Amino acid sequence: MTSFTAKQFNIPKLQGISEKNIEEHLKLYQGYVKNANLILSMIEQYGAVDDEGGKYSVMEITRRFGFEFGGMRNHEYYFSSLEGGSTPLTAGGPLHKAIEEEFGDFDKWLATFKSIGLTRGVGWAMLYYDKQTKRLLNQWVDEQHLGHLVSCSPILVLDMWEHAFVFDYQPSGKKNYIEDFFANLNWQVIEENFQNAQ
Repeated sequence: MTSFTAKQFNIPKLQGISEKNIEEHLKLYQGYVKNANLILSMIEQYGAVDDEGGKYSVMEITRRFGFEFGGMRNHEYYFSSLEGGSTPLTAGGPLHKAIEEEFGDFDKWLATFKSIGLTRGVGWAMLYYDKQTKRLLNQWVDEQHLGHLVSCSPILVLDMWEHAFVFDYQPSGKKNYIEDFFANLNWQVIEENFQNAQ
């Protein structure tokens, strides 16, 4: 069985988000990779068991796989967007144009996206590209996996679990964390995600 491998990220010193927070956050990411691999090996093991207990075990651990796999992939998008230092979105570029065509105005979209990030509960604010309709869609994803838009590609993901911000901002600091996330964002990575999704 082929295993998933944890990616390495080159994240510079960030505004507001401490190196210690990133270090601890990366450990959580590595846990998702480890658990995704463990579950796949368990599915392989229990799948060969021809009894009700084995079948039930496969069903339940397969249900759990979506959570661990989602946690792995969501974090890979998130950490990649912080690599290389902050870069601005290319004014008039393909992504900027697509945002304005879909949402009417970049600043209006950004305000809406930040509001989505303030959703109560743990999860992710995401900007997706739907290849079938050639449009951008905002979405809130609960936990790591509930609410993902089927067949759509994540373009921009914002981690809104407490572990992403409480260490530096306290529970009441969500808004400040979101502002600092965008201040640290490498828009070139997001533009590449958009290009690759088309």
